[in-house]
Amino acid sequence: MAWTPPRLAAALSVGAALAAPPAQALDLDALWNFRDPAGSEQRFREALATARGDDALVLQTQIARSLGLRRQFERAREVLSAMQPQLEGAGAEPRVRHALEWGRSWASATHPPEALTADAKREARAAWERALALARQARLDGLAIDAIHMFAFIDTAPADQERYAREALTVSVASNQPAARRWEASIRHNLGYALHQQGRHDDALAQFRQSRVLREAAGNPGGERVARWMIAWTLRAMRRGDEALEMQLALERDHAAAGTPDAYVFEELEILYRERGDAERARRYADKLAALRQETPK
Repeated sequence: MAWTPPRLAAALSVGAALAAPPAQALDLDALWNFRDPAGSEQRFREALATARGDDALVLQTQIARSLGLRRQFERAREVLSAMQPQLEGAGAEPRVRHALEWGRSWASATHPPEALTADAKREARAAWERALALARQARLDGLAIDAIHMFAFIDTAPADQERYAREALTVSVASNQPAARRWEASIRHNLGYALHQQGRHDDALAQFRQSRVLREAAGNPGGERVARWMIAWTLRAMRRGDEALEMQLALERDHAAAGTPDAYVFEELEILYRERGDAERARRYADKLAALRQETPK
């Protein structure tokens, strides 16, 4: 049964990559909560009241990003357009971030499919090409990776996504910058997904396992659970159902202990039990899935 998990397609870039801002004097990590972009915008505006120079420009790009995450793309472009005259004398980082966000205002995981027109993709591609060139010139490796991984939103064929993931991985593993090194787990996730989509399950499994090790080493239990899910999902595709079932049941227990029941775990368990011919257990997980979706706000 072929099935593409929607949240994990999105995690190819946005959910996974958003967690890797570069190290800098301005601590964006402390200001960002990607689950609450409106609250993040408020913190950016408060910081902007006392910020100067490049820091002020960087904060404005993040305000635009917070708007894009809420699908307020025209407002994001208004913010970015208004700051354009100040970029001429700015440093590399705000100019790279401005180009990144201009591209994201035209194409991103939050855009509905109908918005990704040929013109929008051209605008996004040109912006990300500018961002990548500037980031490479300034040796801002983390932002270079950010630019590279965004191309997968407009070149969506699995082979293209593999190419971008490998290009980003090359930058990450060769860099001595923490901002770039922190991307490795997400990139390996993306690469594994692209390989899985091409039916190269052995190679995909190796990438997901490396991503799991990195997530665990970083103390990221949520990311580690996602990596385990990807491993189990791939094992099922390889017809290693017993191993996949054991992993998904362990994930169910871990999510229950953390108070985070997971719809994708229930869905996989339904599929696995149905494939084993256990209709009763499959129906039980179908009921759990339906109940959880009913409880979850739209």
